[in-house]
Amino acid sequence: MAIGALIGAYQEDDCGGLRALLPLAGRTLVEYQVRCAAAAGAAPVVVVVERVPQALQDAFERLRLDGIGVFPVSDVNEAVSRFEAGSSILLIGDGVAPPVDLVVEMAQEPESAVGTVPDDEQHDVFERIDAGSRWAGVAVVDAHLLGSTAAMLGDWDLQSTLLRRAIQEGARRVAVAADDEPLLVATADQLGDFQRHLVQTSRGDRSDWVSRYLLPPVEDFATQQLMETSVRPPMLIWVALALTVVGAVCFTRGWLGAGLVLLVLSTPLDLVAARLAKLRLRPLPVRMLTRLALWPAAGIALLAIGVWEMRHGTGWGSLVAAAAACAFAEATRIEKAGMPPGGDPWLLSRRNAIFLAIPFALAGTWTAFLLTILVYAALSFFIVQRVRHSQSS
Repeated sequence: MAIGALIGAYQEDDCGGLRALLPLAGRTLVEYQVRCAAAAGAAPVVVVVERVPQALQDAFERLRLDGIGVFPVSDVNEAVSRFEAGSSILLIGDGVAPPVDLVVEMAQEPESAVGTVPDDEQHDVFERIDAGSRWAGVAVVDAHLLGSTAAMLGDWDLQSTLLRRAIQEGARRVAVAADDEPLLVATADQLGDFQRHLVQTSRGDRSDWVSRYLLPPVEDFATQQLMETSVRPPMLIWVALALTVVGAVCFTRGWLGAGLVLLVLSTPLDLVAARLAKLRLRPLPVRMLTRLALWPAAGIALLAIGVWEMRHGTGWGSLVAAAAACAFAEATRIEKAGMPPGGDPWLLSRRNAIFLAIPFALAGTWTAFLLTILVYAALSFFIVQRVRHSQSS
């Protein structure tokens, strides 16, 4: 069944501004709400407003630039016209910051449902439903209920009236787990812990020792700085790819130190891009071509080092070592695809190989680096092979 979303953006915070415009993860609360609804597959996403200040208009424009269709309406009858007959409507309350998993779970409800939290002191800011529960700020209702509510709304609040009518018509009550409880906020300070949780969980697992132990401070700093900008995650992937390619060109010219610096600079960019995409609830595609191209581009850079060393004193052995290392590395990558996510962080990876080059670059022993990376790649391949065979036996 088709599902749309209806979000309130008209209540004021304690300072007289709109709750919907409270800052969250470099954007606004209403942008986060809309992105949650879009992540749950809701379309269209209708935002009920009383006024549209420039900051709110800018928020809607950012959403549209990201390909999310959002429709602000000031009249409830216009809101009704946006939804197909017989569809469901995902209702997200004004000023509510729900975990995205909760929104997705509620959107999958086959019938009308209302998320609830206990009626206790901890949840006294939420709207009371009955003597034992309060509304968690997320619900699913039928489109026809919105139409009939619009016909008798008068001066009543839309989301409260719609909620009451859904309960009267027997909507199922879904108790929200403590880990998935949303926030109902009236000040920016109340979103602080929630934002820190979003930033922290955006990091996810790391599959190599460089990203797990060396890059987190750089990655965290870059993420926090860029999440408030208009920088799009794919742009960072392009920058990482460009740095790698230019680094390879530097290697062919003998600018080995400059090339390595460019490769080191490229290492956190795809991680930061993935985190920004996750914070904006628009994850990067698994088969994103530019992201996949980072691996062969790094291989070309390694071959470029082999070519330079071959032409300047060490003969064909350097190029053969670089080519063999690339072959073992690719075989390792293919074999690792069948292993559980995470794997061993000490196995060969693009970032591990780049950082391994630093001490050899400082010592000026690039041929020794090529031999070391060959041994590293071969050992990684044989380890993966052994693990795969032990799993299949």
